[in-house]
Amino acid sequence: MSASHPELPAGAHILSSESVSEGHPDKVCDRISDAVLDANLREDSAARVACETLVKNNKVVLAGEITSSVAHDLDYDAIVREAVREIGYTYDDQEFEATKLEIISFLSPQSPEISQGVTADTSLSGEQGAGDQGLMFGYASNETPELMPLPIALSHRLTRGLAEDRKAGKLDWVRPDSKSQVSVAYVDGKPQFVTAVVLSTQHTAEVSREQIEAYVREELLPRCLGEWNNSEFVLHVNPTGSFIQGGPSADAGLTGRKIIVDTYGGLARHGGGAFSGKDPSKVDRSAAYFARYAARDIVMQNIAERCEIQVAYAIGQADPVSIAVDTFGTGSAAEARAYLKQHFDFRPASIVETLNLRRPIFGQTTNYGHFGRAGLPWEESPVRASAQAS
Repeated sequence: MSASHPELPAGAHILSSESVSEGHPDKVCDRISDAVLDANLREDSAARVACETLVKNNKVVLAGEITSSVAHDLDYDAIVREAVREIGYTYDDQEFEATKLEIISFLSPQSPEISQGVTADTSLSGEQGAGDQGLMFGYASNETPELMPLPIALSHRLTRGLAEDRKAGKLDWVRPDSKSQVSVAYVDGKPQFVTAVVLSTQHTAEVSREQIEAYVREELLPRCLGEWNNSEFVLHVNPTGSFIQGGPSADAGLTGRKIIVDTYGGLARHGGGAFSGKDPSKVDRSAAYFARYAARDIVMQNIAERCEIQVAYAIGQADPVSIAVDTFGTGSAAEARAYLKQHFDFRPASIVETLNLRRPIFGQTTNYGHFGRAGLPWEESPVRASAQAS
């Protein structure tokens, strides 16, 4: 592909988003943390879990707070190794390999002062309170079928497509660690064309960069970008020249460091709270999911073409301290606020019940974005019910 993209129309600007694969060190940590969460929820739907993970070389460190009926009975070593095995780190020549791991655990019960604010029977509000203070955002846009910004949607398609080919045995030279980045030209808020793609993938020593680029150009891009593929955008494949050493064998990873990858790719705001390893009493996770659920519905109801919702909480309190709606001039903000107030209840207990979140479903959210993917409850259309938002 050529070294320059088409000339930009007047008033155009370029927006970029990135995705990382499940083998990226930070995503390895997210996956382990969500595996620990799901293991507890599988046996105890009331489990309180906040699990962080650190990886480097062959070391895995678990830290955080877990209160559940099975917290002390679970085999966390086995949970970690299985998660790493599913990601694909089973290569003998790598230091970070499922059977070689040294797993260190610093897990303790949840603080009783946090627990008393979250538990309905003991909270000052008399209801289930928020697990922490903070602000969360939900966003939706009609620019893609999945109601997501185009750059992050395309970036996820590339890393997911690469992983699918690796797991299907189609590519014996691909290793689990990879990253993508897609840049899109917008005019008047609408995507027009892709201007640049960056794709870096870990690989074996035997394959050449030219072979990797040929696969990306001839197979991966046409399949994953579809109508957005063109012959003129800038293409960078493994732009350092090689990527043999990857994953936690080469770099450290930590839970919660890919929050923009997890959400909207930078095209919407983020409150700063990470998702993985947290049970749904933590509004960092559940309220962000619910805000997406509500924003998505506002766009589906044609109230606005784009919608961003901000919600904020005080720890231990059920009612949000604020809810704000922005339609970016693509629809009536007043109508969106009225619709939100009529149909969506942002109290933590209501969120958990509406989305049925006390289930071990979080491992499937870890990779390729928490939004815009079928099969997740916040990506489904609401069952109509009038619920007065507080």
